[in-house]
Amino acid sequence: MKQLLIVLAIFCMPSIMMAQTNKNSFNVKDLPSQKKVVITIDGKPFTDLIYTDTMEKPFLYPIYAANGKTITRGFPWNPAPNDPVDHPHHIGLWFNYESVNGLDFWNNSYAIEADKKKNYGWVRTQKILHTKSGKQASVAYTADWTDQQKKVLLVETTDLNFSTIGNDRVIERITKLTAIEDVNFNDVKDGMLGLRVAHELELPISETKKYTDASGIVTYVKANKDSTVTGNYLTSEGKQGDAAWGTRGNWCMLYGKLGGDSISIVMIDHPKNPGYPTYWHARNYGLFAANPLGQKVFSNGKTVLNFKLAKGESATFRYKIIIAAGTNRLQNATIEKLAQEFSSVK
Repeated sequence: MKQLLIVLAIFCMPSIMMAQTNKNSFNVKDLPSQKKVVITIDGKPFTDLIYTDTMEKPFLYPIYAANGKTITRGFPWNPAPNDPVDHPHHIGLWFNYESVNGLDFWNNSYAIEADKKKNYGWVRTQKILHTKSGKQASVAYTADWTDQQKKVLLVETTDLNFSTIGNDRVIERITKLTAIEDVNFNDVKDGMLGLRVAHELELPISETKKYTDASGIVTYVKANKDSTVTGNYLTSEGKQGDAAWGTRGNWCMLYGKLGGDSISIVMIDHPKNPGYPTYWHARNYGLFAANPLGQKVFSNGKTVLNFKLAKGESATFRYKIIIAAGTNRLQNATIEKLAQEFSSVK
């Protein structure tokens, strides 16, 4: 009997070792016919890179925390019952800007009337450069920032790196923009790295509010009176809630309850990014964005950037996003350590 148990133990050992080896193992699969790249971790969904030209930009959607809950709003791609339907251009995690040589890339969506589309830009994915699976994963692609006639203003090369820190999920985005002609990023409010979060992670809003974009289009955001809404912001400079909007910091966290767990979403800026430390375009209705190039509106006119790239020049933007699910939110000391580590990355 003793010899039999030893044999069984030896026989089972490879499967045990395999299970340990596969812990936090990413699989990346490009599906060209569906215009998306699927990223899973240990067989469970993490996110998809969706790059169909039926949408006005590529984006990551949906994004899952480790507890299996989706941190992104479903609307407009896959609306959920309680989804607010404001700002149809807010979808998943994306990167673009409101004014590039006068073209509005940020606010472009199916909701723009056909006769006004000429005023809006489009980020058109050209090629998936590579994908990588394993203990860490990556996807790289190239895209053109164009007008409606497909004239190219900027060529984008983006690396999306996926990893884990313990049970927390990590997305690192490195985007290089190269000017095909002289390009001016006019100093405006809407940009650049944007995330639209699930309804539960919005901040409580007691009354309907009115928002107007640079084109004069008015959006009304209704009060969210249900008890499921539990979000709050905290920045590296100690700004909380609505006070986080329009302030600078090298990181900002949105946290709240989702699926019984405390969800923390942290965006970290990098010292080499233009406009560092970024201004946080962090709205209470669920838009969580870093805008390093729009400074005038956030500073009440004290500083104006109007970032420019001459033909052939490039600029690189690097960000890290941490998504944690657990009993408590991520602590400030933990975030500071992560931010310091990220800052040292060249």
